[in-house]
Amino acid sequence: MKPLHIITPVKDSIASTLETAEAILSSEIRSPFTYTIYNDFSTPENTAALEKFVAQQDGRMRLVNLADITSHPSPNYLLVLQTTQQLALEEGADLIIIESDVVVRPDTIQALADSAAARPDCGIAASVTVDDQGKINYPYEYARGHEGESFAVKKHCSFCCSLLTNNLLKAYDFHTLNPEKHWFDVTISQQSRALGFTNYLFANLPVIHRPHASRPWKQLKYTNPLKYYWIKFTKGFDKI
Repeated sequence: MKPLHIITPVKDSIASTLETAEAILSSEIRSPFTYTIYNDFSTPENTAALEKFVAQQDGRMRLVNLADITSHPSPNYLLVLQTTQQLALEEGADLIIIESDVVVRPDTIQALADSAAARPDCGIAASVTVDDQGKINYPYEYARGHEGESFAVKKHCSFCCSLLTNNLLKAYDFHTLNPEKHWFDVTISQQSRALGFTNYLFANLPVIHRPHASRPWKQLKYTNPLKYYWIKFTKGFDKI
């Protein structure tokens, strides 16, 4: 079986992050895998909480504090992608990104890996996201009505819970990504298709997603949209 390099980028929101990590560590994974949390300048208190949690896992996971390797302010998603692409290529591994506001089911990770492996043309394999009641939610509202299905998509795959195949990692150098942006799921999804790969959404492998739990300021988009867009544009946040 192809190895898996599983990562969770993190900035604060420790309660949701630990729930994400516990679900991953409790997963039924047959493939050889590594799991790493990339801590993107969380507060000292939250960094200490992460370090304590990881120390309790008896070597089953790693923590990388980005403050130890860069002075670039958060978000550092580009650095995480570039670093993990290199590691995955060295290991001959697929890269699985599971964000810190997502909770996987015990069989999600292995099923996603098996489903990607069964499709030689696969570039990205993404799990559909649902709320706590099981209803498909952001960012995959377009998949409502396709519950329980798996299908190729032309729309972008979010990196809430997505597998980037080793073939895609070999074909597309993340060092060519635009450093002016903060998030890269749209660009990488588009480039995957441009390179001849097919991206698949698995609505039969749902994961719980609590949107923006990892970035609480984005809740303003729903409660105070004027303030949200003022912050977004005046502070240059959330460049996609």
